[in-house]
Amino acid sequence: MRVRTEPCGRRNKRVGVWARNAHTACVVWHCVSDPTRPGLRIGAVFPQTELGHDTGAVRVWGQEVEHAGYRHVLVYDHVLGADPAVHTPWDRAYDVRTTFREPFVLFGFLAALTSLELVTGVIILPQRQTALVAKQAAEVDLLTGGRFRLGVGIGWNQVEYQALGKDFGNRGRRSEEQITLLRRLFTQQSVTFEGADEQVVGAGISPLPVQRPIPIWIGGSSPRAYQRIGRLADGWFPQVAPGLALDEARGIVDQAARDVGRDPADIGLEGRVNYTGDLDAALKSVENWRAVGATHVTINTMGAGLSGVDSHLAVLRDLASSLTPGP
Repeated sequence: MRVRTEPCGRRNKRVGVWARNAHTACVVWHCVSDPTRPGLRIGAVFPQTELGHDTGAVRVWGQEVEHAGYRHVLVYDHVLGADPAVHTPWDRAYDVRTTFREPFVLFGFLAALTSLELVTGVIILPQRQTALVAKQAAEVDLLTGGRFRLGVGIGWNQVEYQALGKDFGNRGRRSEEQITLLRRLFTQQSVTFEGADEQVVGAGISPLPVQRPIPIWIGGSSPRAYQRIGRLADGWFPQVAPGLALDEARGIVDQAARDVGRDPADIGLEGRVNYTGDLDAALKSVENWRAVGATHVTINTMGAGLSGVDSHLAVLRDLASSLTPGP
């Protein structure tokens, strides 16, 4: 049975039941009999490093991903790329020639075309102005009717931080203060906030978002990041596959959550499946994430040697036709 969704506010009379997903505040369609146990939500990573120049491809990809039954779209973020000829030696995956569409603007475009949940995975928060991120995120949430998750992280590209006028060295600490301020800006009309790096005096955004607050998910791959996730995140994006490394990371997340009085079960988990040309391997990876209790999974088709939007969509359709919803 294919994983599928119906846009909010519509009802398909053929099968299924309505259920409200606690992480998105969006009514979604489930091909299951028990509305209290929503299944694994499966989305797709926008392949912007391979389709980024072609706005027509963006339109087709977004619409066809929804038609195939995926429930959300996840987009990566880089504002600037480094020139390897200047920053030598450069051994990172992305450089000045790698295409990245600006996530918030892209989401305004996709919100008009689809009813998908839109997810940043992740916005590099400490290199951006917090109040501006709050305003942009609220706008996306309004345009989607509450189908938005704000994924944030601290990034790795010092060149990018320097160009944007932000301190690279204290980005982890600053991100925690930013998250606290974001939640207040998402929920309060007038905010006064005095932090080590952030100051707001009697100001706020208007209109406020649909979700108050917008869910904030965190990506990271270090013990400090895992502790931050446990203390602050509504959900997280592991950078490791199911196995010992994930178990160790999850242990840190869960303990950090308990230390501040949180229930680790309330923290969502989104796994990533990298398609490499083997359909069965990708399907097995989805099931591995389901087995460890992931709430969400995204399928990434970049880096698989696919050519053009049609090839990316063909893989996603093949996967969707074989995927089954959770219990």
